[in-house]
Amino acid sequence: MSTLIRWEGERCFTLDKPPGLPVFPPHAQPEGDCMLRRMLAEKPDRAEVAWPFGFGGGIAHRLDISTSGQLVVARTLDDLAWLRDLFRRKWLHKRYRLFTTRAVPWATNETDLRIAHDRRRKGRMVAERGKQTPHRGKWYPAHTAFSEPAPTAEGTLWTAHMRTGVMHQIRVHAAMVGIALAGDRRYGGGPCPVPRPEGVQFLLHHTGLSSSGFEPAPAPLPSFWPRPVGH
Repeated sequence: MSTLIRWEGERCFTLDKPPGLPVFPPHAQPEGDCMLRRMLAEKPDRAEVAWPFGFGGGIAHRLDISTSGQLVVARTLDDLAWLRDLFRRKWLHKRYRLFTTRAVPWATNETDLRIAHDRRRKGRMVAERGKQTPHRGKWYPAHTAFSEPAPTAEGTLWTAHMRTGVMHQIRVHAAMVGIALAGDRRYGGGPCPVPRPEGVQFLLHHTGLSSSGFEPAPAPLPSFWPRPVGH
């Protein structure tokens, strides 16, 4: 029985990505451990398909190394085209959980600030604060809603909802509304008080995504995450 697969559907299946593991081989270590390599060890036939560049094994999207949770994998090339179209049309509702030590006076918030690449720092994104916000390249539309705060002994867990999918979107938008992820020093999150596996900087978990007639089983939080008070 697979230790990776969470749910199986007619056109796709989902994998549980652990925190600290990249989705695809790291550039600095092409033979290094990653989700693609683990999946192909269980399903070697998938390596024989001519998947488009950036979608090895049929994996339809990416998660940051520190981010855990649901990865969706297409069964065939046609199924991958179908999934990519759902992403492109913003027909997928994506749900995340995040952890912060920052306290705010509200229980719900949302932002639609556009996001672009930072002009000065490679690998960092910036939100559009105004017409003169320094950036590189185009601005990407992005909308994130935050809700369901759950206090823990160490901080607060939040749920984030989005249909867009810009690089670092939740991390950038969380910082903009005052709940930067603990441990996410790139976006001002400060230290994280929760013991974490090696390679995990911050706590962000992709619970799952869904669309009309398509709702894979959600991915559970990793065991080391803080639990809400009273649970």
